[in-house]
Amino acid sequence: MRKATGLIVDEMRRAPGRGCPTTDLETASGCGAAAERFSATLVLKLGYDGTRYSGFAEQPDRCTVAGEVRQAMETFLRRPIELICAGRTDAGVHAIGQHVSVAVLPAECEIPRARWLRAMDALLPPDISVAGVFRARRGFSARFDARDRTYTYRIAAGSVRPALIRPYVWWHRLELDEGAMRDAATCLVGEHDFKSFCRASSAAGRPTSRRVLDVDFAHESELGENVLAFTIRGNAFLHSMVRTIVGSLAEVGTHRRDPAWLADALAARDRAAAGPTAPACGLCFMDVSYDSGELEGWL
Repeated sequence: MRKATGLIVDEMRRAPGRGCPTTDLETASGCGAAAERFSATLVLKLGYDGTRYSGFAEQPDRCTVAGEVRQAMETFLRRPIELICAGRTDAGVHAIGQHVSVAVLPAECEIPRARWLRAMDALLPPDISVAGVFRARRGFSARFDARDRTYTYRIAAGSVRPALIRPYVWWHRLELDEGAMRDAATCLVGEHDFKSFCRASSAAGRPTSRRVLDVDFAHESELGENVLAFTIRGNAFLHSMVRTIVGSLAEVGTHRRDPAWLADALAARDRAAAGPTAPACGLCFMDVSYDSGELEGWL
């Protein structure tokens, strides 16, 4: 983690260690204060390059996005926090529209947006960026109050290896039949049991029904290189669900399977019925939507 310097250090007046704080700004649950002291919720919109991270969620002895964000926030606020995210991305998956929420105290509500941005820029590593600062009501949850989430998976198809965008796409050496993939993907829209498209171990004993609102394919140019972008929006997603869908669509795109096969795989409710899991590097968490008026710009 980068060390804060100059004005940021002066602003934080950082104390050694992570013991119980001594000021109202530092008071929080976990150090004797009741949760009722929180008056609002801070929501940060994050972007990150997931290449070197073992996913978003904190794990013992692993470098994670949540671990870095928590450390930065606790250093700045000088107190423990509870960090809630809109969606836990897997190892190697990127984000441009991740949202995290943290309950804040009255004094912390007075911290201006510019100071939040300066502090996070100083304290977060260069591959994690704060793109937005919002205020929400007390009790707001970035996870449970989310209405839908959007992911985009990018594929560079063909024999020419991408030069500049390779860390953020799946280089698929064979050409893909986009029309066949579009036909196959129509079966995904609606409320279905997506057990076939998630990691088998994560599905055991848990509900696997999800609602996909829409899917789309588009051609994009990134730094002068062409990619096929598959975008999917739904209320929630299972572990590796989007990547397994993309891996299965690629089977259709290379004509190893016909478009109707994807619907059969979905109906089977069996991971063995679907295709391979596409690499993590091509997936990006693009956006989260909330009810109108839930998020206000932080002044």
